[in-house]
Amino acid sequence: MRDCFHAGAVIVLATLSLASGGHAQGQTSTSSPTSEAILHQLQELQEQVKALQAEVAALKSPPIAAHSTEAAAAAPAVPAAAAMTSAPATALAPTGLPGLLGPTTLSGFVDAYYGYNANQPAGRQNALRNFDINSGQFGLNMLELVADKAVDSTNRVGYHVALGFGQAMNLVNSTEVGPGAVPGTSISNFDQYLKEGYIMYMAPVGKGLQINVGKFVTPAGAEVIESKDNWDYSRGLLFSWAIPYFHFGASAKYIFGPKFAVTGYVVNGWNNSIDTNTGKTAGFSAAWTPSTKFSIIETYLAGPEHLNYNGAFRHLSDTVITYSPTPKLSLMANYDYGHEHIVSSETVGVPPFFVGPRAVWSGLAGYVKYAPNDKYAFSLRGEYFDDKQGFETGTSQELSEFTATLQRTIAKSIITRLEFRRDMSDSAVFPKGNFGDPFVKTQNTVTFGVMYAFSSADAK
Repeated sequence: MRDCFHAGAVIVLATLSLASGGHAQGQTSTSSPTSEAILHQLQELQEQVKALQAEVAALKSPPIAAHSTEAAAAAPAVPAAAAMTSAPATALAPTGLPGLLGPTTLSGFVDAYYGYNANQPAGRQNALRNFDINSGQFGLNMLELVADKAVDSTNRVGYHVALGFGQAMNLVNSTEVGPGAVPGTSISNFDQYLKEGYIMYMAPVGKGLQINVGKFVTPAGAEVIESKDNWDYSRGLLFSWAIPYFHFGASAKYIFGPKFAVTGYVVNGWNNSIDTNTGKTAGFSAAWTPSTKFSIIETYLAGPEHLNYNGAFRHLSDTVITYSPTPKLSLMANYDYGHEHIVSSETVGVPPFFVGPRAVWSGLAGYVKYAPNDKYAFSLRGEYFDDKQGFETGTSQELSEFTATLQRTIAKSIITRLEFRRDMSDSAVFPKGNFGDPFVKTQNTVTFGVMYAFSSADAK
């Protein structure tokens, strides 16, 4: 625009110059100009106008050419920019706590509760219960700290260490062999707080064979030690009496595909890091998941569990079936069957051993959970447990229980549960009132639990 303005100004000035020049000449001439002179002046003026037009065109062309050159130079940059946009973005290195820990994940939870027993037992404890044993008082069920390094085809070595503190851990490790029980064996104070501790190795076999060696929780059962991962707050009868808590030994898991996996086990036995005999317990877990809505896991374990005696095996068959017809509704069933010959000796653990009759225990549990949204969930559980020889509970009895639980999640990390539970037995096994008062056949409890879970994987 500025060049066009300059060219226009040149044309106007030239025209005025010619006009003024002709007018002055007319004034100084002594005679009027002829027609040939006027025609000649017009031709000169026309040639000057053409020359000025050419100059205007020349003034306009350099900027246009320069702009075209810049556009041509910029044109190749468009595909390059598009290529950069379409190329996969480079993942940013983790910062903060995840960056500091690298492949290791730290997690854990705190689990506390308040329990009320309608029987008001003088000992302030609930009978035949695991973990939520306190009545009329607050209790620390468990505080757990976990360090994990997962394994896969590119990171073949990992580990899992879980430390626990509280009533749950005291009960889980209560059957560990103490100093002097078996000559030359004992456990340390550290073992008392070790829930799990094992090394993981992903062997290059087929799609990958994961081998774990150390202490790990049992594969049996529908419920687990951590309250937050169950549907109800209290543990059921089958968890408490039909299955073990943990094993010490080795496992090997192979995933054949998205629908089927098998894990084999060779361990010292039930609930003992240090074996009580020279035999070993072996077994397997087979998990079949034909669809995202249905799964079934079958676990079988067998091995000698008597002190210094390998002649009698304990057998356990555990079946867990889950079905989720909708995202909000989930169903689960658990069946356990176990048996073992009763073995005794004049001095415990010292031959000669006397093999007695076979003790049998079995149980069935059913669960229903409805979660209308991510904040609320309602659960029901019903169980039956048969312990006619009293091998597990210490009393010949048939037990049953019913539990109803309302769950409320706060801020995605705090889980609260309000639970009502009624325990029933065909024998009077539940304390009521003062010491010395007769026992009763029922026990009603109300428990309020609060759990807070955390993980370094959630850190931003």
